[in-house]
Amino acid sequence: MKIKGIKRGQIIELLESIDIPDGVEITMEVEVQSLSEQERLTKLNQIFGIWKDEHDIDEIFAQINRERHADFGRAIETLDE
Repeated sequence: MKIKGIKRGQIIELLESIDIPDGVEITMEVEVQSLSEQERLTKLNQIFGIWKDEHDIDEIFAQINRERHADFGRAIETLDE
């Protein structure tokens, strides 16, 4: 089985799911795939361009901002009996 992942600290995050139960001990062979500066720049430009044709992007982020900063209040319990 060959699967890709990303190392974050002491954890390797798999990029796809595998059918192995949790807690099973596995052995892995690690092959490092480093990108050239041009390949990295190309990938970043693809990511940055994902939203370029989204006409409602300003309204989408404005709505996210309104929801993040909305004050819904909360109930406060009193100590009086």
